[in-house]
Amino acid sequence: MKDTIQKVIEHEAQAILNIPVGEGMEKAIELIYNRVHKNKGKLVTSGMGKAGQIALNIATTFSSTGTPAVFLHPSESQHGDLGILQENDVLLVISNSGKTREIIELIELAENLYQGLPLILISSNPEGLLAKTADAFIYTGNPSEVCPLGLSPTTSTTVMTVIGDALVVSMMNKIGFTNEDYAKRHHGGYLGDKSRLQARTEKNI
Repeated sequence: MKDTIQKVIEHEAQAILNIPVGEGMEKAIELIYNRVHKNKGKLVTSGMGKAGQIALNIATTFSSTGTPAVFLHPSESQHGDLGILQENDVLLVISNSGKTREIIELIELAENLYQGLPLILISSNPEGLLAKTADAFIYTGNPSEVCPLGLSPTTSTTVMTVIGDALVVSMMNKIGFTNEDYAKRHHGGYLGDKSRLQARTEKNI
């Protein structure tokens, strides 16, 4: 059992190290910065299944670090939730296959509502329909799943999460996000207390 666990950890660690750091990430940061911080729009993330859970996590992490973001469920978007979109927003979608039907439909519906909304895609398929329409394509490196069946999203979702973290941290650096900024968004809990303490320490230095 310990050997299996160790192999899983090593497999996923190697997949993270193999994530290609290309111009797609830089383009994504610039799109988000221009649409959200310059034009007062917001980041709208989406994905189906496990990818959707990662997209939700990315949205909440961006929001807590100074970049307003929301998660839009692709299926619910067809029942009125699409109305959350505004003309200065930017879309970030996750589709490991690059051809998720619900995501393709979401993009079509969004385009019908507001033409020209920038699209950021995180995917393992650079040849998919979504990759060909994306303004910024972020390649996961297409790692093999550590799942013994090669089916369950395991390694792929780990890589997606790390890519999301890389985008968030890059944006925090770009906007100069501080402990004081963090504290304003975290009133309660341990992190709120810690951020306020660190903000006070910075002022006293």
